[in-house]
Amino acid sequence: MSATATIYLLTAAAVFGIGVYGLLQARQILRQLLAINLMGGATFLLLITLGGGADGPPDPVPQAMVLTGIVIAVSATAFALALLVKLQDATGSSDLDPPDAE
Repeated sequence: MSATATIYLLTAAAVFGIGVYGLLQARQILRQLLAINLMGGATFLLLITLGGGADGPPDPVPQAMVLTGIVIAVSATAFALALLVKLQDATGSSDLDPPDAE
């Protein structure tokens, strides 16, 4: 494995770890959605890195899978943001914690 591939793998692991931390620590749904997108980006980086050909041209199957995954991630994010707007309108808050009834 080349030094460049090792750097990409370590970067993917670090970005995925940041996403997991953000997902576990954030109480706001928008921040959790951003953390999930960060984890998806790290997964795409991992797939592209592992799908690269060491001796010859890169394999087109992982590239097609990542391209399809990006399209699905964008549409799922748009849907989640639309649901978040509806939640904000209905409850007045986008937090996971219920508001205090005082």
